[in-house]
Amino acid sequence: MLEKLSQAAEFIKKKVNAGGFKMPVLAVTLGSGLGSFAEKSVKLLTIPYNEIPNFPNSTVEGHKGRLILAQDPKSLNTFWIMQGRVHYYEGYSMNEVVFPIRVLILLGIKKFVVTNAAGGINRNFEAGDFMIIKDHINMMGDNPLIGRNLSVFGTRFPDMTTAYSRKMSMLIQKSAMELSIPVKEGVYLALSGPTFETPAEVRMVEILGGDAVGMSTVPEVIAAKHAGIEVAGISFISNKAAGMSGGPLTHEEVSENAAMIEEKFGRLMERFLSLILEDKDG
Repeated sequence: MLEKLSQAAEFIKKKVNAGGFKMPVLAVTLGSGLGSFAEKSVKLLTIPYNEIPNFPNSTVEGHKGRLILAQDPKSLNTFWIMQGRVHYYEGYSMNEVVFPIRVLILLGIKKFVVTNAAGGINRNFEAGDFMIIKDHINMMGDNPLIGRNLSVFGTRFPDMTTAYSRKMSMLIQKSAMELSIPVKEGVYLALSGPTFETPAEVRMVEILGGDAVGMSTVPEVIAAKHAGIEVAGISFISNKAAGMSGGPLTHEEVSENAAMIEEKFGRLMERFLSLILEDKDG
């Protein structure tokens, strides 16, 4: 696994060095329907996942499958955008799901921002809301750290008390306030998918303390925290969860609702990332 990770990292590093670009310390993963932010970013380098050695490729509609070296127009600092991710439900192993973030860790990132589309469980949430992830519950039935510990990344038993950086979450709130964009805060619960949850499962998630439910994010966050990376997360509430909206759930609904908020999401991400990249204290 380490050899495969190193081969991918070396391939990307050569591309960055050939362009004379600065290696980023920040990476962003864009979830279902949120890829328009990448389309409007200042791109210095674009690498399809299928060109990177050993890199898993997304098979889900709405996940373009590109690694982008982008540049913040204000600070001119660079950052990575992962336009789409791979999921456990696609048949990938947990090691494959976290392969991309581990490659970027080898390339030197220190901060990681995860985004996703999620079903709203909290009864105060509406479709179109943004939720800052303050914690998560892993109910995927698996963990990317099971097996031999890769000590190059971190300890056998990593602490998850502060899986999500309070400092970075406050920067999301600051960005939202400046732009007059309302944001909520809550707990993200991950299930394996690919089926949407049953109404009974939604009631279970609510009892367990989940505010939103989805099928991603948690494996990458675990892998990032294992390596001591500072993490922030934003869920786009794409729909009310099963049994709460009165109608059937579809992936098309997720994409359609995402299209309605893409401009607002783009402004929020642009301001938030600018604040991170301007942060002189790291």
